[in-house]
Amino acid sequence: MSQTAKIILDGKEYELPVIVGTENEKAVDISQLRSQSGYITYDDGYGNTGSCKSDITFIDGEKGILRYRGVDIAEIAEKSSFLEAAYLIIWGHLPNKAERQEFDDLIQQHEMLHENMKHQFQGFPPQAAPMAVLSAMINSMSCFHSHLYDLDEPHKFLEATAKLLAKVRTIAAFSYKHSIGEPISYPAPGLSYTENFLHMMFDAPNHPYTLDPEVVRAMDLMFLLHADHEQNCSTSTVRMVGSSQANLFTSVAAGVSGLWGRLHGGANQAVLEMLEGIHKRGDSIETVIAKVKDKDSKFRLMGFGHRVYKNFDPRAKIIKKACDDVLKKLGRKDPLLDIAKELEQAALADDYFVERKLYPNVDFYSGIVMRAIGIPLNMFTVMFAIGRMPGWIANWKEVHDSPSQRIYRPRQVYVGPVQRSYEDARKQD
Repeated sequence: MSQTAKIILDGKEYELPVIVGTENEKAVDISQLRSQSGYITYDDGYGNTGSCKSDITFIDGEKGILRYRGVDIAEIAEKSSFLEAAYLIIWGHLPNKAERQEFDDLIQQHEMLHENMKHQFQGFPPQAAPMAVLSAMINSMSCFHSHLYDLDEPHKFLEATAKLLAKVRTIAAFSYKHSIGEPISYPAPGLSYTENFLHMMFDAPNHPYTLDPEVVRAMDLMFLLHADHEQNCSTSTVRMVGSSQANLFTSVAAGVSGLWGRLHGGANQAVLEMLEGIHKRGDSIETVIAKVKDKDSKFRLMGFGHRVYKNFDPRAKIIKKACDDVLKKLGRKDPLLDIAKELEQAALADDYFVERKLYPNVDFYSGIVMRAIGIPLNMFTVMFAIGRMPGWIANWKEVHDSPSQRIYRPRQVYVGPVQRSYEDARKQD
């Protein structure tokens, strides 16, 4: 017998179905509530609202669990690469040898940009926000591939996916080169996905870039750990735009804009800005810890705790090791990195943080890793966007393929003026 929930409104009882997910997450289905009762539910910020059924990513914030298509993130990080994880997220299974070869070949085939697109970078001022450039260029890319607006055929979706994953790196690297006034570096044959990205970012005619396996692995891991994270702001944006039957390129460009916000993709940038502030003021670690504990202090400790994870962020455990390996390998002397390591050690040993489960999250370590690699601060969120591309594509596909798909259209509770005349609405002197 299926479980139901009951609600009494105006003395009348309504029975609502209960949906149970495969991981035993329960939800009350209120999709017919308005038509039956005239009422809607109110949930500011959608914090307790399930907007969809999805079989892509599972998170248990209380237990610190993250799984892509049922596979634990730690196992994927240990055994896989970003591209292989992307395939798993988008198509629901790990690729066999033939599928992997086809996917790799398509990525290499589509990594170049149309030469006319290259000229568009010249239209942006050097100081243009990289996320604005990325969103605009992904939208522009759709103009050069209009035959991929309709993706009902599997081979077309595969092509569109390969184009997005391949070209987003090229766009990011070209925009960076433009911002610093250096000539662009084209993709090089024979390099892996992440090797090619680092090559395009840092290679220069007078200073060839030498690929370091530890750096490549850390960057690839960065992309992999950010590949999807359930119904966050940017992913929900992609689904919202995609529900109107907007094409994949446009929907993903909207996701980039959603990720741009400081409360979402800008979190790792905020960590480095916090560390810069600590360094500039000359604060000791003891002073920083005291500020955190002081209720009257306006100081915010960035990179600790997480809205979803009430335990240790499982991604942080993985990136921490990569962070330690990269810092050790590069031997980089950086006061901000020293502060970060001291702050991490002090917090993990302090009962105040442990009792409140304020552990370093993935943003704390990812910011440190990217700084050590040489990624400039204003490009941090772009790295996040490259990594999140598979999740956005998979969620767009889930909306597109749903037999019950309809345009997303939330309701609201209106609290403005009641009906009044035109004259009454005029502001009086």
